[in-house]
Formats: sequence, C-alpha cells, structure tokens
Amino acid sequence: MGDRDGAPVTVVIATHDRRPELVRTLRSLTALPDDPAIIVVDNASSDGTAEAVTAGFPGVRLITLPRNLGAAARTAGVRAARTPYVAFSDDDSWWEPGALRRAAGILDAHPRLGLIAARALVGPGRADDPINALLASGPLRRTPGLPGPPVLGFLACAAVVRRRAYLEAGGFHPVLFLVGEEQVLAMDLAARGWALAYVPEVVAVHEPSPHRPPARHRIRVELRNALLTAWLRRPVALALGRTVRLARAAVRDADARAALAAALARLPAAVAHRRPVPPHVEQAVRALEAAR
Repeated sequence: MGDRDGAPVTVVIATHDRRPELVRTLRSLTALPDDPAIIVVDNASSDGTAEAVTAGFPGVRLITLPRNLGAAARTAGVRAARTPYVAFSDDDSWWEPGALRRAAGILDAHPRLGLIAARALVGPGRADDPINALLASGPLRRTPGLPGPPVLGFLACAAVVRRRAYLEAGGFHPVLFLVGEEQVLAMDLAARGWALAYVPEVVAVHEPSPHRPPARHRIRVELRNALLTAWLRRPVALALGRTVRLARAAVRDADARAALAAALARLPAAVAHRRPVPPHVEQAVRALEAAR
C-alpha cells in the first residue's frame, strides 16, 4: 500500500500500546476494495506495535514517535500523506467497503468541503453511535450545495478530511492531548471558511477496545478539555465564567477538582495558543450549545 499512485484517500491511524486491536484494524483496512494508502503513527508504544506492523503489513507506512503526542500524532500522518484526502481510523475502528471512494467522490464534487463526518456504527451489532442522530438533526442553518447537514463536531475515528484544509487549520491541538479534541479542529476549519457536513452514506465501524481508561478518568479529561477549549477559542468572558463554574463545582466534587487542577497545569499553553474564532463561528457554537 503506502503512497499508491492515484489512490484518493490515505487512512491515518495514531496508536499507543494496543497492538492486538491495531492488527485487527489493519487486516480490515488492507482488505478494502477502496485500496487506500495506510499510515500508522505509533505514539511511542512499548508492546511491540511497531514490530507487528513491520512484520505483518509491509505495505503500510509506519511512523514512530519518540513520545506519546495523543491526537496530535495524527498530524504527522497527514503531513506524510500524498493523497488529497485523509480518513482517520483509531486502532479499534475501520471503514466499510466503498466508504472511502464514496467520500473521495463527494469531496471532489464539493471543493469547499473540508471535512465529512461519517455515520459511525458501534460494536459487533453495528448499532448507530448516538452522535449520528445529533449530527443529523443539528440546529445549524442548512447550506445549499452541501452533501449533508452542516456540523461543528464529529468523531475523529469517523471523519474524512481534505488534507489541505486540515493542515491550514493546524490539525488536532496538542494542548488537549485526547478526548474532545475534535471541537477545536471543527472550529478552526470553519474559521477558515471550510464547510463540515454529516454524510451518513459514508460509514465507519468502531469496535471499542477493552483496554480503555476507567469512566471516571474520561469524565475528568472531558471537563479539563472543555475548559481548555474555551480558553483556546472562545470569548474571554465565557472562558472566565466556565473557570469559575468549574472551581465552584470543585469544592464538593472530586472529579471537578481533578479536572480543574489538570486544566490549570495546561492553561499557560492554552493561553499562549489562544485564537478566538470569528463571530459567525462563535454564534454557531452557541446555537449548538443551546440545542443541547
């Protein structure tokens, strides 16, 4: 595989210490009739991930990083890609046959479309991820000429991006590491005039790894990253208000307390990279928040 001439899509996978799941995903991706190029970005795994990719999938390009960059590792894969479009998979997700060529055709036909949010099916039963309904029925005003409802959110493991748009927007922000990293990228794409649309005809499959952090850890990281996102891209009054709100919750709630401490540790970096979105994007974000 690698960088095939004429292949319209490259699949980029960032992984860390989940070798069995990654091998399963690569078996699915390498069997696709879409024939994508595949790039694995190994986030400093210690479980033999790199060796398994090299030995079992010689057509897959492997990039090894000296430390775990979280979601930002995907940007190394996007930079290395030689196709106009990039689809993301996690090490426990892949794409249905035909989905990637369908996505490439849609992106070809819509030159200002920066990102396709695909329909995500979860688990062996292929149930719809709850995010599908949210994306399909969002409050954003429908834009003529888009292939689906406009969105300002997506699942990273079910997204296909225009490579140029992703790189212009700067990719996934390193301050957030993982969990909820999609929101800042969505806002950054919209701020540069790129459209994002939910296209349910493009389908990704996600069979979650059993090797996941405890639910409490995810809650804390979600709270941390929501606050950091506000400082990175939202008006300062809103960011201050949300900081006060989390601080008040921290008095009585251990998860809020841990999230606040973690956010404060990253706050100088967030402020240094602060770039509030333009008013029309802020208005759209507020509409989405009000709808929830």
